[in-house]
Amino acid sequence: MLTDEELTHFSEDLKHFLIVNGVHSEDWEKMNLEAPDKALELIGLFSDTVLQRVYENIKYLEFRSPDSCMLFYLGQEVIHLISIQAKTGTSVDLSSPEGIHVSLVQQPESLSFFKTTKTYHVSREDEVHRFLEQGCVPSSQEFWDSMQLALRD
Repeated sequence: MLTDEELTHFSEDLKHFLIVNGVHSEDWEKMNLEAPDKALELIGLFSDTVLQRVYENIKYLEFRSPDSCMLFYLGQEVIHLISIQAKTGTSVDLSSPEGIHVSLVQQPESLSFFKTTKTYHVSREDEVHRFLEQGCVPSSQEFWDSMQLALRD
């Protein structure tokens, strides 16, 4: 469910959504007063629609910690993963781009690398939602490409 603040950013979209669903401004005001549960249900549907569009546009995600960096490319049919892990007993910091760069250049022997792909077991957008709930954040194609190049060397 979008917050009130988020809804203000989508106010025009919400108006269009309500009109498409046969709810005009007078009806919306009346519904909020007389049937708030129904109004909340419509806000929930609108929130799902917005999140669906946002998730459709996310192509790269990443998860970083001091001893791990995982990058995901979310293709239409499969998820691609690049994983960089600090080997046990090593002292590296993979939680920032600078730390990753230093580790790759100065201590590559302290790292292990893994690349794989997997098919979606749920919808692509549900998978994006799950990754975000688990702490992943949107990433960029540039970061993905740089890690692809770094792992080829």
